[in-house]
Amino acid sequence: MSKVLVIAEHNGTDLSPATAKTLTGALAVGAEAVEVLVFGHDPQGPAQQAAELSGVTGVKVISAPHFANPLAAQLAPEMVAVASGYTHIFAPSTTFGRDLLPRVAGLLRVNQISDVMEVLSDRSFKRPIYAGNAIVTVNVPASSKPILATIRTASFAATGVGGSAAIESIEPQASAPTHTRYLKTEGSGGEGPDLSSASVVVSGGRALGSAENFEIVHSLAKKLGAAVGASRAAVDAGYVPNELQVGQTGKIIAPDLYIAVGISGAIQHLTGIKDAGTIVAINKDAEAPIFEVADFGLVGDLFELLPELERAL
Repeated sequence: MSKVLVIAEHNGTDLSPATAKTLTGALAVGAEAVEVLVFGHDPQGPAQQAAELSGVTGVKVISAPHFANPLAAQLAPEMVAVASGYTHIFAPSTTFGRDLLPRVAGLLRVNQISDVMEVLSDRSFKRPIYAGNAIVTVNVPASSKPILATIRTASFAATGVGGSAAIESIEPQASAPTHTRYLKTEGSGGEGPDLSSASVVVSGGRALGSAENFEIVHSLAKKLGAAVGASRAAVDAGYVPNELQVGQTGKIIAPDLYIAVGISGAIQHLTGIKDAGTIVAINKDAEAPIFEVADFGLVGDLFELLPELERAL
């Protein structure tokens, strides 16, 4: 019997939308059971939200004080302890999942499948390679060990609610590692929606010229209720922190609307936005590659166009 385990991502109080999207990929396997594993320090809120997702047959909760700020080094041994009962273990292809699952794969001595964008069967998957320029089909041979995969959340819609799965608490089985400990979390402290799950994103590129000039992107995003993103060139130039980077080496997103401001459209950036619903490009270079993928393009000086657009809004 095939049985899938989805690792929940949450902030302690709310389940991440990436979990519901990962669940959609898990349900495509066609398994007899799909369970969600929630780590945390008394994570009752996320566990209840997971139980209400359609298709979930059960929720497991592993609670301990050192899981209040879970680290991959702490979670991986626990994952290994529960892995034997499952044929598949999925995690979102986010910072959380990309950090955790390779450790689990190493401990289990199995090959991980990264960035799954389509589930063909219980042992066959599609994933992008070469910055998304090619799609490869990965066929996993039969084995007694589970299949480990991160799910490209930009390629799957979130599962809806309507479930009522039972929640079961289980005791931690692995010793907490002493070589790694949580110190603190640092971030930009910016306002607005989370970039990974926002329905509207406004991104700026190197053409902004400075961190001060980037404020016009923040202003437009605030007017739209959108998240702010950036190209790698803008991040490398120090205009914005790296958690705002969109692209192959940043966040891969799929908003309903993506507005690219002063971004030329390098292939690594396009990889991160290819699943967006509508792409709008604003650039003074009419030959910029971004216009080849944009649904709407506006050629002109962004420093004139953005304030005018904001006034119109």
